[in-house]
Amino acid sequence: MPEARDEEVGRRLFQIHKEKAVEVALEKMRRKMPSEWKSFTSTDIDVLKHILGEAWVCIKRSDWEGISFAKLTKDDLEEIIVVAKQVSSKEKPEKTAVDEVCAAIIAKE
Repeated sequence: MPEARDEEVGRRLFQIHKEKAVEVALEKMRRKMPSEWKSFTSTDIDVLKHILGEAWVCIKRSDWEGISFAKLTKDDLEEIIVVAKQVSSKEKPEKTAVDEVCAAIIAKE
């Protein structure tokens, strides 16, 4: 295979792993708080997915696997969503937001 094709396959595989890790984390949160989960809008979930995906990129895989996503509370998720929305509205740089989110979710270990 040409080198460019290999790189594209690698990028796509990375994206698939990131999406899967985020979906697993979201499912753990959903199961922990089914009634509270319903209070989040689809926009909330979308920005949460995005910021968690960016956090996944920055956290060692072994550390990510050790994070207790089920320990996150509705308040924790609301705070993460606020930070993620600040990125969307350009109020906060993404790197700063991702660092804050990483610290918040790692603290729940």
